[in-house]
Amino acid sequence: MHTFIIAENDAGQRADKFLLKACPKLPKSLLYKTFRKKDVKCNGKRIPAETFLAAGDTVQVYLPDEFFVSVKKPVAPIHLEQPEIVYEDDHILLMRKPVNLPVHADNQGSSDTLQARFLQYLAKSGAYVPEQEQSFTPALCNRLDRNTEGFVIGAKTAAALRCVNEMIRENQVVKQYFCVTAGLPPKRHDIVTAYHRRLEGKNAEISNQPRTGFRMMRTEYEVLQKHENLALLLVTLHTGRTHQIRLQTAALGAPVLGDHRYGKPDVNRKYGEAHQLLAACRLRFDLPPEGHLLSALYDRCFAYTPSFCSKYGFDI
Repeated sequence: MHTFIIAENDAGQRADKFLLKACPKLPKSLLYKTFRKKDVKCNGKRIPAETFLAAGDTVQVYLPDEFFVSVKKPVAPIHLEQPEIVYEDDHILLMRKPVNLPVHADNQGSSDTLQARFLQYLAKSGAYVPEQEQSFTPALCNRLDRNTEGFVIGAKTAAALRCVNEMIRENQVVKQYFCVTAGLPPKRHDIVTAYHRRLEGKNAEISNQPRTGFRMMRTEYEVLQKHENLALLLVTLHTGRTHQIRLQTAALGAPVLGDHRYGKPDVNRKYGEAHQLLAACRLRFDLPPEGHLLSALYDRCFAYTPSFCSKYGFDI
């Protein structure tokens, strides 16, 4: 038998989800068999897998100790740079990611990621002690491509992670981007509905009509300025699909300058851009004033102007 005392960062999740995280050596099939045999108890009572846990609960699992050997959590290398912090409170960290830094480990194998810098910063500050956590690791709430710069939200606690993710689903966290496009989109302002599919190992696809396996995406853009055959766009995402802005602007005939996947190679070479000129540089929290963890962010906006604006003569 093994006993767990549920801490704050373990609370609010189902018993099966907690045990799968807390016991990575425990096979999923064996865990659910254990639930079916009623060999999992919470506060002395047998419970089903879908039982939600609360802080202070005592969970007992009747299995051999070999399945409960702790797995050491990875520790970020101590030589990493500190993330550029824009805002911090007890629940979240708002960071500005530079170009060429992956959010998570990618196929290039770098140990220097925004997630690693985030964990290292929290560990140094004492906000995260890996040895004291049973099932939770602080996590990033949104993602950006390696070569896209901009704001990324990091959740320090499990409750904050659930709160931010819910607010993103409810469109209470408004993410806006600046991008420079090679060519002009057809309208000065529009909200475009299209359909998106991403297959593993392939470029994302777009369709103007619903198709099997495609998901709806909505992209709002406004042309802020024009300069020669380039345009500066403010883009607001109403959905969050892979490469959504890059794919949609390309479909409109005005791909992001420097985009080597969906863009115009000849134009990219002409301007000598090695990465897409795309920045998640506007973030607005349209939150209720109270009743949630992030009340300090009520009606808050964060913004900066990426350097590529002045490089191409856009005065913002």
